[in-house]
Parts: sequence; structure tokens; C-alpha cells
Amino acid sequence: MSASVQDDTAKTAFVFAGGGSFGAIQVGMLHSLVANGVSADMVVGSSVGAINGAYFAGTPTLKGVLELETIWRGLTRHDVFPITWRTLLGFIWRRDFLISHEGIRKLLEDHLPFRKLQDAQLPIHIVTTDIVSGESVVLSAGSAIEAIVASTSIPGAFAPVPYKGRYLADGAISANTPVKVAIEKGARRLIILPTGYACASDKPPVGAVANALHALTLLIARQLVSDLEELPPDIEYFVVPPLCPLLGSPYDFSLTSEHIERSIRSTDEWLAHHGLEKKHIPGELRTHGH
Repeated sequence: MSASVQDDTAKTAFVFAGGGSFGAIQVGMLHSLVANGVSADMVVGSSVGAINGAYFAGTPTLKGVLELETIWRGLTRHDVFPITWRTLLGFIWRRDFLISHEGIRKLLEDHLPFRKLQDAQLPIHIVTTDIVSGESVVLSAGSAIEAIVASTSIPGAFAPVPYKGRYLADGAISANTPVKVAIEKGARRLIILPTGYACASDKPPVGAVANALHALTLLIARQLVSDLEELPPDIEYFVVPPLCPLLGSPYDFSLTSEHIERSIRSTDEWLAHHGLEKKHIPGELRTHGH
């Protein structure tokens, strides 16, 4: 299988989108890809995709993916979004942000196998957004934890992260699925791991953070289709199909194991039906993208 996605002249990038707790879907995709011998020369990630991408770049093996699965299966909402009465009162009085970075920071300190981006086994590029100008800021060296914390900082929920005179926030704002960043970094084959959106729900999610995350996933789906249709003809891309129907919200971690298992099966089936032999935008994304 790996021969179908790599040769001596074209660099392959795994491109990880954002999507909150739906990042568990990417873990299932990774499991299937790596188990089937698919590999990458670099990794590009935005938002929750920065977490998954960075972990994979540090341990780009099936063993590493299985360890990442174990981490995801043990996550609760409080681990990532530690909202308490104290944080709510702080938000009311300060009127700046709702959630502390400490949940994400501790998760990374406990599990990320490297501390500087340049020390990962694969080149890793973390996409963030300058919250003042709206420009993408791509971090490829320096503190891995600070880069990922910045890339996952949803505006209004998390405070932006100061960095060299800028204020950095969620990478999904400026580069939802950072395919163009991957090309700028030298990739000519893109294997894109989206997360999808709650495509089988007839009601919006409950809660401010859940709604903000859901809106981001919708934006990601729409922008990905547009970005792919604008790519030069010499760029190969393969979009791993997201799950649909997909219940829950990107703020809900109760369905993590189910998302992982379904995604493994779905990606196995896609690979078995020549998923890496032609460009294709999955209908689950195209339907929403227009």
C-alpha cells in the first residue's frame, strides 16, 4: 500500500484538520493508514489536528498510534475543557475568556514524546492564526506545547497565546484544513484527515463552546472543498472519508471509542477499494461544501 503514496520525487504530507472531540475520528484513520503501510514525509496540523499530528510526528508507528488511541479513549470533556464555577465567575468579571489552557497543557506535558517541534521524528508544522490580522502563522520550531496550545485556542473560549509580539489563536480560523501550508512546505502528495461535522443531527448542539466548535467544523468542511478545487493539477490529494452519519458534537467525548472503531472500519474499506489511487472529494464533505 505504501508504494501507492510515495516515490523518490514527491513528498507526502499527512494533513490534519480541526474538529474538537471529532479528532478521535482521525485517530481511527491513522490506525488504518499506518496498519496498511501508508507513511508520510511530513505532518501539518491545525487545531485538534495539531495535537494528533504532533503526536504522530513524534512516534510515526502503529505502536505510537495505538498509544494515541489509549490517550483518546481515556479523555473526558473536563480534561480538555475544564469549565468550573470558578472559571465561569472569572469570565463574568474579566470578560475575556472562559476556559483555562491548563487542561490542554497538562495533556501535552503528560503524553507528547518531544518538547521542541524540531525534535519530532517527522517534520511537523503547526498552524495558528494571528487573531489581530487573521493571517496564518505556521510554527515549525520552538516549543511544541506552546504551538499546540495556540493552535487549539478557540476565540472566546480560550485566551490567545502571546508569541513574538503577536497573539495566536485557533489555526482553524485561517487554515481550517491546511492543505496550502503543506504545499508551501514542499509536499506534492496530500493525505487529508478531516474530522467531519454532526451531519445527522437536526438540532444545534447545546452550549456556547459546543456551538462555537460546531460552527468551526462546518467552516472546515466548506473551506476544504474550495481549497481542493483550487489546487494545481500536479498536486495529488486523497481525502480519507469522514464518518456520516456522525452524531454528537465536537464538545462531547462520550462517543470517542465508537468514533475510533467506526473510523478504522471505514478507512479500511476505503483503502480496500483503491482509495489512494485517484483524487476524490468524499460526498460527505462535498454535499456541505456547496
